[in-house]
Order: sequence, then structure tokens, then C-alpha cells
Amino acid sequence: MRRILLLFSMSCALSLSAFAQRPLKTDAVISGFFTIPMETMLDTIAKKSKIRFIYDHEMIKNIQITDQFHQEPVKNVLSKIFKSNDLHYWVESDQEIYIIKMPEDLPRLKKMALVGDSNLFYSNQHAKMDKKELPILNAKLNAEVINVKPQKKVEPFTINGKVIDQNTGESLPSAIIKVRNTNISTSTNSDGYFTILHVPSDTCTLEINYVGYRRDTYELNSENIKKEIVIGLFISVKSLNEVIVVGKKGESVMTTDKRRVSVLQISPAKLDELPNIGERDILRSFQLMPGISGSNESSSGAYVRGGTPDQNLVLFDGFTVYQVDHLYGFFSAFNSNSVKDVTMYKGGFSSKYGGRLSSVTDIVGKEGNSKEYNIGGDISLLSANLYLERPINDKSTLLLAYRRSYEGPLYNKIFNKFNTTTTSTTGGPGGGPSGGMGGPPGGGGRGGFSQTVTTPASAFYDLNAKYTYAPDQKNRFSWSVYQGNDNLDNSKTIELPSFISSGGEITNTDKTTYGNLGSSLKWSRRWTPKVYSNTLASFSTYHSNRDNSNKVTIADSLGNETELNNGTFEKNRLKDFSMKSDWEWQVKDKVKALFGVYASNQDVSYEYSQNDTSKLIDQHTKANIGGLYGEIEFSPGKNLQIKPGIRSTIYDQTGKVYFEPRLSGTYTLNDKLTLKASTGKFYQFTNRVIREDILSGSRDFWVLANGSSIPVSSAYHYIAGFSYEADKFLIDVEGYYKTLNNLSEYSQRQIGNRRTGISLEEHFYTGSGYTKGIEFLIQKTKGKYTGWISYTLAEAKNNFEAYGGEFAASQDTRHELKSVNLYHYGRWTFSATWIFATGKPYTAPLTSYTVNDYSGNARTFLTISDKNSQRLPSYHRLDISALYDLIKIDSRKIGSIGFSIFNAYNRGNIWYQQYSIVNNQVITSNVNYLGLTPNITLSLKWK
Repeated sequence: MRRILLLFSMSCALSLSAFAQRPLKTDAVISGFFTIPMETMLDTIAKKSKIRFIYDHEMIKNIQITDQFHQEPVKNVLSKIFKSNDLHYWVESDQEIYIIKMPEDLPRLKKMALVGDSNLFYSNQHAKMDKKELPILNAKLNAEVINVKPQKKVEPFTINGKVIDQNTGESLPSAIIKVRNTNISTSTNSDGYFTILHVPSDTCTLEINYVGYRRDTYELNSENIKKEIVIGLFISVKSLNEVIVVGKKGESVMTTDKRRVSVLQISPAKLDELPNIGERDILRSFQLMPGISGSNESSSGAYVRGGTPDQNLVLFDGFTVYQVDHLYGFFSAFNSNSVKDVTMYKGGFSSKYGGRLSSVTDIVGKEGNSKEYNIGGDISLLSANLYLERPINDKSTLLLAYRRSYEGPLYNKIFNKFNTTTTSTTGGPGGGPSGGMGGPPGGGGRGGFSQTVTTPASAFYDLNAKYTYAPDQKNRFSWSVYQGNDNLDNSKTIELPSFISSGGEITNTDKTTYGNLGSSLKWSRRWTPKVYSNTLASFSTYHSNRDNSNKVTIADSLGNETELNNGTFEKNRLKDFSMKSDWEWQVKDKVKALFGVYASNQDVSYEYSQNDTSKLIDQHTKANIGGLYGEIEFSPGKNLQIKPGIRSTIYDQTGKVYFEPRLSGTYTLNDKLTLKASTGKFYQFTNRVIREDILSGSRDFWVLANGSSIPVSSAYHYIAGFSYEADKFLIDVEGYYKTLNNLSEYSQRQIGNRRTGISLEEHFYTGSGYTKGIEFLIQKTKGKYTGWISYTLAEAKNNFEAYGGEFAASQDTRHELKSVNLYHYGRWTFSATWIFATGKPYTAPLTSYTVNDYSGNARTFLTISDKNSQRLPSYHRLDISALYDLIKIDSRKIGSIGFSIFNAYNRGNIWYQQYSIVNNQVITSNVNYLGLTPNITLSLKWK
């Protein structure tokens, strides 16, 4: 009975914390970084505090202690190491401490102590030893304790390294490297290099994480810390032979970075797991994340937090890409086989970036396989592409990638969205031909006489080439080239009815070509372990040509033909020559300086001609832009990191200097919860203005700010939020408010008549605006089932006096919900995405009326609604796909075959509304986005 009562009382006492027992009578403190067995740790504490531990050797023999303490009281150290290993302790009156797992272990240990059981260990057995044996044991203990020098500061050291793809040797930018069980961490730069100062011990373990790759660890030792460390990561795959993996598997296709504010990262290697219209799409995948509109099927450009695509800076290997679309915007201009890393900054971005109001998308191209020759490619119902990568020698690599569309069933389905016309026969007075209204760029007129559509060959292509040369470990040179082009032809022939003439036709030419050519030459150098630089020279060109002309051929009763020609021609050219030099200096372990200089020369022209002879608009503007920036990454406390920065730019068109202060910070409450905030000012000097014409569709073109009719636009960003990351889940919430000033909108007014001559007046309207919203993301990051749910509540408003004051911006979407689901089963990956968004605003004609002019001719006019006062219906669609990995016997992935259905339940989402005037009545018809669209993609690689 006594034993039962004793055991019960001990159980009750041990269910309380250790502090409810007899207090430890020691003032000893522990300092140092430890990577040692538990037994050695107990001996160390016993030696410092003059207390004795009693424990069963079998219970703790496999426990390893990896932790850092600085003048920590012994009782705090014991609480931490015991709690982390699911152990408890009991303090006796003589300050002996019994280490146990459960309350019932205590009587057993005491009994073992009474009988002198050999399995029982005492931490201070040396106290009973002969004086001659004591120095020997003390020397042994000191040798086992790493860097334990009580009351003395531990001397840290520095390590340098690089993170690469283990299979190809490609460097991996923005990989996260952390010293296990510490708050010491860093990330690799754009070339994959990293430096960590003040590493506490040469027996530390590094943890490495990169999106789309398996998480890995790297054990430091006294030998590998003496040279540059190279860490190779493996792409996360779904099917392997039986292997033992140390570390965790990172499976996310895309994720948000909790260490930085409003940053998204994507893994191009895993994009094939997501449903797609035609093929893997870099920019469209971002539309599945919160804050980026996912209901714009006809634009790969990012509508980020109420901004427009031209407010998003897109960089490819350092040069600016001005046209990010193929095929009217249904596909992005980047071949995923040529892309290594993509990072999007949704707002509050670093002082390193400038010239845009909304966001930055930084794309890093592949360097090519440095280990072996490889060739591969993809073919789908839309396009085919081929890539080649190979090492030239042990110091250089080459990558080539080419993609081209062809007129298959998917291409024709999209193309026909722009070629389809309303067939109606109109005859006699009172029934004028219908006119297309509100159509997309390149849409041309719709409606009219019976017509036969002839579609010449149309296609897009893009080419990537990159050569990398590394003569030594300090220097790296790379030359990157990109060219993308679209040739679109909506030309058609209309047969004239017999009541007009004895014969004839109208040949409507509607040809559009647009694209980019860009190149950069970059020199990267590691000057010292703490100083790194990237110096880059680049040029980028954009061109857009449109020929929208008509040739009318009329035959009289005698067979004589008469030709009449008219039409419009538009040309937009942009040339950008730039140089910049970015520097990184790791000043101290908690201080990193980023700074640099930049300069560019931009040349923009826009021509609008009639009949190929009369130039109604002839703009030609040049500008020089230059400046410098600086930013400090500073950690004043263990959990706080702040990044103050400033960017200053001089713009010769206005002769002014523009200062852009920036500030961002994160505070880590614990290993799971991080608070973050950011603010800053941003300027934009190059804008893409939209000419919204209800009758003939929208046209847009690039212009340079001139300080008068086109002012330099600016924005303020205010962002705050938090991230909570558990073992398998990530929750991210951010709210934002963005003010916009000196926004520009453009319109044309035709004046004069055929007798006096026709000319065009250009009108630039200046206004302001704001966007605000809150974004929610819940993401499952590990396991067979992964994916995320995101929701954005937002508002975007513009204010232009010319339009009567405040109105909803064209990109305003109040609610947007997205669900992304991926399930891995063996070699299969099944995925489904669902998007819901409330309708966007638009301006519409309400009624029409006819006025007879002084000559007696009737003219029809429209009554237009208030600016963007109408709303389209809500948008929603479901996409599904299945991907099967093709794997050789040695478990090496050699390709995949994917099946996808876009808009699986064939939702008729409205793209825009088309209007016709018939007998002075406005007739409205809807032009929809793509309906149910299946696709199949085969991807193969040689090695």
C-alpha cells in the first residue's frame, strides 16, 4: 500500500513542471555551441554546477544535443534539452537529479542505485575517483565538448559556398541556407553563391531549401570549411526506387517566401503539374496566387494588386522585356525550357528595382548543363519546342531553345476568336453596316456584308540562347539573347452584293506583327568572400506594326474595274540601351549592404498614318535615365530584420531628380509565425497608354513621360501581414493600400473633313487613383496531396476630371477565389484548379440617335454610359489535368505525357461585348472566352 501511495504521489508531482520540485541550488551558467551526445552534455553541466545526474544509459545513449547557449542558467538549459527530447527530471534533497521518461521510472532508478546496477550511470562519477585519475577524465571531457569555454566568447568563422542542381550543375538563385538550431540563415544570390558569417562551430549542420527541389542537409567539418562549399540539390520527383532520404521533400510548385514581403517563387521544372491551355506557362501560373488577377484569359501580363501589365517590370537575364504575350495574350512569351528561376515581387520591392509602379518579375535563364550533353523538347496541340544544352569544355556551357506554334486545332480555335464575323445581309436605305465595338487589339471590323474569310499563315515563335564562361572560381561571364515575334493576319475578302455593282469585292488587310529582341552581357565577380558584384550591359527593342487598310474593287456593267484604297497604319518602336552594376557586401553577420548604379537611353516612336501617305501622328521621344541605389539588410535583434533603402533617379526629360525611399521588415515571433511589413515610393517614366475606342477596339502603345502632357507617374505602397508555417501547411495573409498619381489615359479626336483635310488631335488625360485589398493564402506544402486556396478582396479606383471624377478602374475585381489541388499517385499527378472572380467594369453605349446635318445627310450618334459604370457577369472556370512521368529502369525521369481540359464545364465567360447599330438601335452581343478546350503535351529529354 505504501508503494502505491508513494508512486501516486510521485506521479502527481512529476505531472507538474520541474520548478515545482525542490529547487536547483546552483548559480552556474552555460555558454557555447554544442553538437555532442546527451551524456557528454550532462557531464559538462555536472562539472560546471557540482550536481550529479543519475540515469539509465540505454534511455539516452542515442540522443544528440545540437544547441547554442549564452550565459544561460543551468535550470533553463535542463528544461530546454529535456523538453525537446521528451524527458523529465526529479531533484532530490541532496541535489541529485534523476532523469526519467515517465513517473514510474523513478522508483526503478532508485532501486538500481541501491543495488549498484551497472546500467545506471552517474554524471559525476569522477568525484569518487582517485586524484590521479581525475585530470585524465577532465581532459577527456574537455576534448568531447566542442567550443565550450565558459565565460569566454566563442570564436566563430565564415563559410562560402554555392548551391547547384546536382544533375545539371546549374546554379540555383534564392535558395535558403540555414544553420540548424540557430537563427543564422542567408539566401543565394542570382548566381547561386552565398556567404555565412559567424558560424559557431565546424560541426554544424546546414539545411538547404529551394522551391521544387528536395530539402537537404550538409554536415560541416574541419576540412570542408577551408574551401568553397558546393551543395547539390535534386529535383523533387514522385517516383523512385527504394532509397533512404535524409531531410524533407519539398513538393510545392509555387510558394510565398515568408522571409520577404510580397514575394512569390515558382519552380519551372514542376509547371507541367498544373492544368494549362496549351503548354507550361511561366507568367500564367502566377495568376493562380492571391493578388494577381486570374480571370484575364487574353493577357499573360500580370494585373497585380489593381495595377496594369505595363506597371509590372519584367526582366529576363537582366534586360527588360516589353511584350510578354504571344497569340493575342493567350500565352506568355517565355519558353519554360529556357527558364531556371522566376521570382515575383507583388509590391514594396527592393531599391534594386525601379521604373515601375506595381510589381517586378525577375526571370533567370538556364545556363546549360555543365556535366553532360542533353537534348529535349515538347509538342502539344498548339506548338512544338526543342532545346539543347551542353558543356563546351570544363569552363563553359551553351543553351539553345526554340519554340514555334503551328496551325493545329488549338491554335485555330483561339485564332478564330478574332476572325469570326457576324454575317448579315443589308440592303437599301436605312440599314447601315454593323460596326464592331469594344473589340480586342487586332480585332478589325465585325459584321457587314456576306463575306468569305481567308486566313493566311499566322504564327508566333521565340528563341533563347545563352553562353556561360567561368574562367576561374571568382569570375563568371554570360551572354544571353532572346527574340520573340508574332505574325497575325486577320485579312478577309468581302464579295459585294449585286445591287451595288455588277461585281467586285472589298479586300480588308488586317496584319499585325509585334515582338521583342533583347540581349545582355553580364560579368559576375567574387572579389572577396564578403564582396560580390554583377555588372551588366544590355539592350532591348520592342516593335509593333499594324496594317488595317481596305482595297475596294468595283466593276460596272461594261466590266470596267475601279479601285479605291484607304486605311490606317500604326507603328510603335522602343529601343532601350542600359548598363548597371549591382554590388553585395556582407559587412557583418547581421549587416549586408546592397548598392549599385544604373543608366539607360530610351528611344520611343509612334506613327499613325492614313492611306500610307498622310502621317496623322508622328511622335519621337528620347530620354536618358540614370541613378544609384543603396539598401541595408540589418538584424538588430535575434528575430528582427529590417531593410531600409533609397533609390535616386535623374530624368533628362524633366531635369529633375526623383527620390524613392523604401523600407521593409520582418519579425519572427517563433519558428512558425513571422510578421512582415513594407512601404516605399515608386516612379515610372515609360508607360503603355491605352486608346480606348468604343467603335474600333482598344489600341495601346509605349510612350515616354515628358513632364507636361505625359507626367511622370508615381505610387506609394503600404503593406502589412503575417506568415504561419507549420510542418505541412503555410498560412499567409497580407493587406495593402497603394496610391497612384499622374496616371495617363489617351484618346484621339478626328477633326476636319475631306474638303479641308482630316487630322487627328491627341489628348492625354491626367488623373490619380488607389487600390486596396487583403489577400489570404492557405497552402498544403507536403504529402501526396498538395495545393492551396486563396482569396482576395480588393478595390481599384481611378479619378479623372475628364471622365467626371472617380470611377472603377478597368482592372477592378472585387472578389477572387482560387483553389489549386494536386494529388501524387506513383508516377501520376492529378490536378484541378477552379477560379471565381466578380465581373470587371466597362463602358457601353446606351442608346443612339440620328441628326440631320446642314446638307441633309443623317448622322448617327451614341449615348455612352458613365466611365466603367457597367459590370460584366461573374467569371468562373474549372481546369483539370493528369500527368504521367516517363521513367527509365534506373529511376531517371526522361519525360512526361500530360492531358488537360481547360474550362472543363464549358462556362461561357464574357470576354467583351460587341455592339451594332441597326435602325438606330444598339444591338448587343457577347464575345466569349474559350470554352471547353482539351490538350495533350508530350515532353521528352535525351538524358
